[in-house]
Order: sequence, then C-alpha cells, then structure tokens
Amino acid sequence: MTSDDNAPPFDSVDEVSRALQGAGYLASEEISTTAYLAAALGRPILVEGPAGVGKTALASALSRALDRQLVRLQCYEGVDEARALYEWNHAKQLLRITAEQGTDWDDLRTDIFGEEFLLARPLLTAVRSEEPVVLLVDEVDKADEEMEGLLLELLSEFQVTIPELGTLRAKHRPLVVLTSNATRELSEALRRRCLFLHIDYPSADLEQRIVRSHVPELPEALAVSMVRIVGSLRALELRKAPSVAETVDWAGTLLRLGASELDPAIVRRSLGVILKHNSDIEIALRSLDLDRDLAG
Repeated sequence: MTSDDNAPPFDSVDEVSRALQGAGYLASEEISTTAYLAAALGRPILVEGPAGVGKTALASALSRALDRQLVRLQCYEGVDEARALYEWNHAKQLLRITAEQGTDWDDLRTDIFGEEFLLARPLLTAVRSEEPVVLLVDEVDKADEEMEGLLLELLSEFQVTIPELGTLRAKHRPLVVLTSNATRELSEALRRRCLFLHIDYPSADLEQRIVRSHVPELPEALAVSMVRIVGSLRALELRKAPSVAETVDWAGTLLRLGASELDPAIVRRSLGVILKHNSDIEIALRSLDLDRDLAG
C-alpha cells in the first residue's frame, strides 16, 4: 500500500485480498474487486445481503487493513440529522450569551455559531477528520427515507452543508461502506452514487476456510461436517438462518465440548449456538436427517 494520500491505497485486487486476509477477513474475488475499485475510484460501496454474512465486518477489516479509524453511523428508525451529522451545543451557547450580555446581537450570533459550539456526529466527524477514515453507514435500510436525502450530498461531493457555517468539504475522501439487509427498497439516487456489492452466504469451501482461520485448532473433518449441517439449516424455512459468525461460534463451542467429530447427539445439544428461536430448533430437529447429513 502506498502512503501518498492522493494515490489509490491498493495497487491491485490481489493486494486487497492479502490485506483483508491479514485483517482476519477472507474475501471472495468479487468482494476484493469491489473494494479495490471503491478505493481506486473514490466511490462508496453499497453492500447488501442477509444478516450475518460479513457486511459490517468488511468495513472493519478495511479500516484495519488501511490502518484508518473506523467511523460508524448505526442507522435505525428515527435517526435524524442531530444524531447522524451534527447539533449545536445549546448549553455552551447559552453560557456564552449570558457571559456577553450587552454585546451586539449580530456579533454575538456570529460568535456562538462557530465550530467551537458544534457537536460533530459520525458523518461530520468523517468529513472533518485530519486523517483518512473508513466511514461505515450500517443498516441504512432501517433509517427513514429522509436520511437518504441527507446522505446524498456526502456521497456525491464528500461535503456537508451547515446553514450557519456554510459548506464543509472533507480534507481527505473517506472510504464509505453502506450496508443494507434489504428490509426496504433504497432510492435510485442513493444506489446511483455507489458501487454495488451483494454478499451472500459463502460457499462451503470458503466457509470452511473462514471457520478454520478463526478456530485453527478445529480438525478439518469436523469443519467439513459443521459447514454441511449449517448449509442444510440455511435451506430450511427458518426465522433466522445461521450466520457465518454463528458458524464460527459453533466451532469454538464444539472444541470446548471436546468433540473430535459431529454426531447427532452433540448437534442436538448445541443447536442453540447457531439457532436463536425455539421454533427454528424444532424445525431443524424435524427436518434434518442428522445420520445422513453427518455421513456426507
């Protein structure tokens, strides 16, 4: 990676793959290619896919790979400008007004609407940062449509407009990752400003590699059996399919239990690690033929 702030941080797709792997994230070729293009072109990435497939983890891994601060905006219903962008420190403004009674209002107004009285939230923090950052706008589909409008100026020009101060432009273009679980349709205006990446559950081979990278003591045969069972569970009509993180948790659990191989009894005892609803556990126990699945 180059240290020149104006140059792309990665020289190739292969370098992205190696850097992400060094940060603990095993990326598919599609993920590495999109991350490379986003960094090279200065474009945000909109990452969609089911919960638990590594969308948020990608942003975290990029921040580690690039040695940049991760600035995170967690979206939810009702998140607004004051929580996402900025708000004024009204208590501090009131103290200044009280301390300067008798001052001409025009002079005082200019004074109290300075940056000293500005409380920066994640979006403004990313814009004002003295160093390049990775900005994560997590679960943007949970926010209201008004929030998308707030994001458009940032994603287009990497700047924000504050009526009392004017337009503040980013000193360094952040690498922006937006994630969505596709619970609602995002606007075309937002999509147009981003590179698009869909992350689905990994292939069996990749998931085995992910599991063993996090739990290196896990026997290869056990990893193969685990991933096969998890794949079978994801094919069922569950309220919540097992995530990749939960597969990793299951691997650690099986080691703790002293398992050297999977058998129907230990799967039944530990299903609560990967399934989080009783109805899902009941469906799994009814639907899976553990003797057949574990036999491969």
